[in-house]
Amino acid sequence: MNWRRISIIPRSLAGQLIALILAAIVVSQLFSLWLFTDERRLALLELAGGRVVARTAALVELLDDTPVELHNQIRQAASSPLSYYWISNQPALAKSGSGPTVQRIRQRLVDEIGSEREIRTQIGKNIAVPRYHRQRARDSGRQQKKRATRLIPIVVAMSVQLDSGRWLNMAASLNMQRNSLQRVLVSIGVMAVAITLIIVFTVRRLTRPLRNLAEAANQLGRGAEGLQVPEAGPREIRSAINAFNVMQERLTRYVQDRTSMLAAISHDLRTPITSLRIRAEFVDDEENRNRIIATLDEMQRMVEATLAFARDEANREEQNRVDLGEFLDAIVTDYQDMGQPVSFVAPRQAGDQRTIVTCRPIAMKRALRNLIDNAVRYGNEAVIGFTARDGSISITVSDTGPGIPEGQLDEVFEPFLRLEGSRSETTGGIGLGLAIARSNVHAHGGTLRLENRKPNGLIATVTLPGEAG
Repeated sequence: MNWRRISIIPRSLAGQLIALILAAIVVSQLFSLWLFTDERRLALLELAGGRVVARTAALVELLDDTPVELHNQIRQAASSPLSYYWISNQPALAKSGSGPTVQRIRQRLVDEIGSEREIRTQIGKNIAVPRYHRQRARDSGRQQKKRATRLIPIVVAMSVQLDSGRWLNMAASLNMQRNSLQRVLVSIGVMAVAITLIIVFTVRRLTRPLRNLAEAANQLGRGAEGLQVPEAGPREIRSAINAFNVMQERLTRYVQDRTSMLAAISHDLRTPITSLRIRAEFVDDEENRNRIIATLDEMQRMVEATLAFARDEANREEQNRVDLGEFLDAIVTDYQDMGQPVSFVAPRQAGDQRTIVTCRPIAMKRALRNLIDNAVRYGNEAVIGFTARDGSISITVSDTGPGIPEGQLDEVFEPFLRLEGSRSETTGGIGLGLAIARSNVHAHGGTLRLENRKPNGLIATVTLPGEAG
């Protein structure tokens, strides 16, 4: 496994949008949970404390107005499984709490029964209240034991001095639910699923025109003509598609105009060359006559080659899917039938796996033949091979000749440039073979590269987009 290729950030537009929005949701939810949890807890405490205050204030007034011998019955009647009252000579709370919530609850109790008597209040989880826990255990029973695993008991305790000098003590258990992280995760999960579905649907709809545009650009790079991508999607995408359509139309028209002009010039040169050849026949000096005729013959071959090149460019054949192994084997067989030192080295393939390439067979065959002819003429032999990997196909034509000087590996693709002196003493061709080969390869969306071999020889590599079949 190549760990360098594994990226945390998704590569697709939909994946990046989903990751970005989900990260924003998680961060905002956690921040909101941290920000509002304590406020929610305090609000519930004050709400519950207000109810306890009203009940305690009413009990204090009732106890002050009734005989002492009835106090025990009254406080028992006022007690419940969650709030317990008892009367003692000493307060259960040594002092009041200092928190703002505690002070607000105490102030409410003062407003109810007045400030003449001493009042102490406290709120917390670990408040030691005599007799409270024992009585709570007896009164709450199994129901409280079941809730103990999922609820946190918050104790609100009060000590109020009665007119008789004794103290009314109260401890109320406020069973508040925990701040459930599970509920937060479920909420985030539901939102994540909903957002993911919406984004996937929306992005696929928005990126469909972009995929069409990318496919059209790929086809244009392979030499396709007359492409028109339907304008769809948002305004920005429509604008990009319109610009592409205009661009490819201008490029196609430009190439066609230049090709037509080249063909016309080459065609028109035939007549004056023929006329000059006829006049050269009347030159008395035989040596000069032969030289002039040889020069005119070379010009004639150049014009014919240029015209053939222009004709091929103007009349593009349709693209077809071909089996590359069979395609190359057929070319090599033709050379071998003519006694040429050309061989084919087929790659190892598992089972019936084939290498499929989409191309214009005649144009591709002409490009490869030019490379093979050069290898045989200048390098004594030609060895053909190919490899397919990572969505591309590489076709190689290698020889064992003297090679090409490093500084001229790119110059040899220029039209009418010949380097016979660097590779052979025999003059061959007119210098259009490599130019035509590279032009045909480029028309298929590929590249042609020349490289010297060690210790000697030259290797021409044609790289094409391919597909496995």
